[in-house]
Amino acid sequence: MGIYNITTEGITRVKKTSFQVNGILERNHLQNHLRDKIEIISKDTLIIAEEFSEWDESKRRIDLLGIDKDANLVVIELKRNDTGDHMELQSLRYASMISTMSFERCVSIFQTYLENRGIPKNAKDELMTFLDWETPLEGEFASNVKIVLASADFSKELTTSVMWLISKGIDITCVKLSPYSFKNELLLDVNQIIPLPEAESYLIKIKEKTIERQIAIQSSKDKTKYYFNNLLLGKGRLVFEIVKFYLKLNPTATFQELSNKFPAKLQGSTGVINTINYITSKYVNSSKKRHFVEKSDVLTSSDNIDFAVSTEWGIGNIHHILELAKNENFTIETR
Repeated sequence: MGIYNITTEGITRVKKTSFQVNGILERNHLQNHLRDKIEIISKDTLIIAEEFSEWDESKRRIDLLGIDKDANLVVIELKRNDTGDHMELQSLRYASMISTMSFERCVSIFQTYLENRGIPKNAKDELMTFLDWETPLEGEFASNVKIVLASADFSKELTTSVMWLISKGIDITCVKLSPYSFKNELLLDVNQIIPLPEAESYLIKIKEKTIERQIAIQSSKDKTKYYFNNLLLGKGRLVFEIVKFYLKLNPTATFQELSNKFPAKLQGSTGVINTINYITSKYVNSSKKRHFVEKSDVLTSSDNIDFAVSTEWGIGNIHHILELAKNENFTIETR
């Protein structure tokens, strides 16, 4: 395709150029400019660090590190060349390195970034405002790490790798930055090429189904039973009884407090608990609600919100709940 200039005299093609020809450097120009206009390549994102490398025994640096409105960390890698040069491999390393970052550590990193740039703001206040949090919700922080790759172009090998990573549940986006020369000015055409914006909701559904299918396959292979509160239980019922028992011990817990105690990342796709209103809406056209929604199984928080526990549990995620139960001093025996 291309970009064209249209006037009353006709249409003329705008000449495509390169960052190199125009003296645009990767770090001094491209990174610095996008840092302050990050919504161009990553919407609803707050930059908390640049050239981030605060990990042991590594000299690797994340070009830009951000956080999105859902408290997910965002690794942003930039290239000005026409291939992308192994960006996906670098970004995966970085994502794994920061995946265990705590909210407190994030505040410290962001504060350093603000001070280095001479911005007189309080990092914690800025983060809390951006996330629309009244109090820090550690259980909801960094449940996922997103990756954004921005380059003048991407090789076929890279795009093939990215599509495979997406199919495996990795949240990764490729944004093409195309410079054009027009009347002594440099224009920038920005396009998200993977995933195509109109296909994102479809890919999210595919990701959820993939996770659910993996859990179902794992569950069918593992017949472990658990003894808890004088009941012999499968994985799904064990989680239900743990949530129910926790609510019994903490009768004043609100739904938000319960969500903090049982964050969605412990389950992986549907979340541990969801409101009945959410479940009814999300699975309106499905006979399978993926939650214990029978009337006798519906639980109610202290703020009168009806909710249900997910049924989607297998050997790939049950250990999260077992660890939580252990921390609560709940006694569970494996049979």
